[in-house]
Amino acid sequence: MRVPLLYYFVNQAKSHRQAYAPNPPLRVYAHPSVAANTPIFDQGICVRVWDWSETSQTVAILTRTQGLIRGIAKGAKRERSNFSGGFEVATKGEVGVSIKRGDQLSLLTAWDLRELYPSIRTTSSGFAAGMALLDAAQSSVQPLDPHPGLFDALESALARLSGSREADAAIVTRFLWTALDDTGHKPELTRDVATGLVLEPAATFGFSSRLGGLIANDRSNDAWRVRRETVELLRMLDSPPPSKSSGPTNDAPAIAYERAGKLLALYLREVVGREMPALSAFVEAKE
Repeated sequence: MRVPLLYYFVNQAKSHRQAYAPNPPLRVYAHPSVAANTPIFDQGICVRVWDWSETSQTVAILTRTQGLIRGIAKGAKRERSNFSGGFEVATKGEVGVSIKRGDQLSLLTAWDLRELYPSIRTTSSGFAAGMALLDAAQSSVQPLDPHPGLFDALESALARLSGSREADAAIVTRFLWTALDDTGHKPELTRDVATGLVLEPAATFGFSSRLGGLIANDRSNDAWRVRRETVELLRMLDSPPPSKSSGPTNDAPAIAYERAGKLLALYLREVVGREMPALSAFVEAKE
């Protein structure tokens, strides 16, 4: 049988294109269940809880390797759920979560309660300090931006709260320094941030939140006045370990920790651009 000439040339051209066309790029597809639905497990500290319904909760949890997660725990308060009877603020546990990006709430799948931090639940100072720590921690980071050092500092600070105002104020002050340091906002303490010159010893200094550190002129309209004792304490907090990671000691007067905590809280507020009511209430409170 004779093949029509036009049909012959069309098929020859098609074969030629197939023979010399470049190979298409390989595409790798993640399985949908792995990409979106398989939960990961991490250490977490519950920093905020809202009731979603009679049995469900929406929760903000600071995790060690995934950062701050906001999610919904469906059926969390049911008796036989996987959530240890429901989430509670200022508790630590192992959390299972399917992370959602963007503005969506992540899906919390499990919560294995590990630590209650009893001082927060049995003393007024411990409660106020604990709420201040949680307020500062969640305000210092963006969602899903992990800071393992910040998580470890928060975990340690919550565990060391004792119910003593002086001791707890020192713990909060140390944590505020760690939060600023770990998130890249540690203030400059040795050079004048306005001139770049090394600071000479003085009875008082200025602190510029806009420039991020000390200035020699304590009367500047752009600065807060800071005593030498407060600056010395902050420089001590900036010293290498073990002082940076150890618990509070009698290395400075209690009043110096109170003043340093107030300064760092004000600076953190300027850095994050939002009010932190629990932190402000704690640093402004009187013994």
